[in-house]
Amino acid sequence: MPNSSYDALVVSETDKNNFSIKVQSKDISDLPEGDLLIRVHYSSLNYKDALSASGNRGVTRHYPHVPGIDAAGVVAESSNPLFRLGDQVLACGFDIGMNTAGGFGQFIRIPAEWALPCPQDLGLRDSMIYGTAGFTAAQSVKRLLDFPVVPGKGKILVTGATGGVGSIAVALLKHLGYKLTAVSGKPQAAEFLTQLGAEEIITRQQAADYSGKFLLKEKWAGAVDTVGGEILATAIKSTVYGGAVTCCGNVASPDLPLSVYPFILRGVSLLGIDSAQCPIHIRKKIWQKIAGDWRIENLESLVTECGLQELPTHIERMLQGRHTGRVIVNLL
Repeated sequence: MPNSSYDALVVSETDKNNFSIKVQSKDISDLPEGDLLIRVHYSSLNYKDALSASGNRGVTRHYPHVPGIDAAGVVAESSNPLFRLGDQVLACGFDIGMNTAGGFGQFIRIPAEWALPCPQDLGLRDSMIYGTAGFTAAQSVKRLLDFPVVPGKGKILVTGATGGVGSIAVALLKHLGYKLTAVSGKPQAAEFLTQLGAEEIITRQQAADYSGKFLLKEKWAGAVDTVGGEILATAIKSTVYGGAVTCCGNVASPDLPLSVYPFILRGVSLLGIDSAQCPIHIRKKIWQKIAGDWRIENLESLVTECGLQELPTHIERMLQGRHTGRVIVNLL
């Protein structure tokens, strides 16, 4: 049994709809039931974590709470034969960090079905550079490939390109030989996106059409959308005949102001991407791709690393829309 006390970033409700965030000492006995206790080495910051940390009841119902939908570490206790003491594992999605204490604590206890062995060629730290954001980006790219929207069919549009999902999608698409256009509201991020592989960068205003037209000029063989709203609708209306658009986020809006015409006149397909409940057998295949021939060479260019004490600053930056790339959290 490891030492019972550990550090965690705890979000507490100080009074109605007001929340505080600070590092506190917790006890392992306070963790929920589960057959796997993991000593967390690294976590990562995702938009869902920032929402949980701000008191969003759509993500987390009860406080105090430890966010962190991603965790990578070493098995400290296991009552499941699938995992042994000392195994390196990663756990992303399901209820981790939502209503189950998450990876912003040095320990988590979860059902073994929520974890999988960390690919040996990836390692704990690099797995969290990807995390849920990278896994979601890889899911999106796989859906395009399977559709198929393959390299050579035309340009791919990536929206929200400086965020976690968007930046990894840009780098992965470039790695696989696609030509792509990135959408960003941050002019200062042009060099960052160019280094990742974007051949063209357009603004949010250029990516959103408010004319009310049912269809627009065909531009994109496919798209990876992370923001929703008018930008997603415009991407769909601008996709070529038989193309496909993946959808995984709603940071701009949950609405989709759209007619059926792109679907019934151009045969465009909208492919929904969910990472939280993705079955474990699919997760394993995608993580093996990430660790193998989909491994991104310039991974470190995406990364800011911090400890628990610095994490609230990065959460605030993400909520303010000033975040770029990936933030990984070192809990060693």
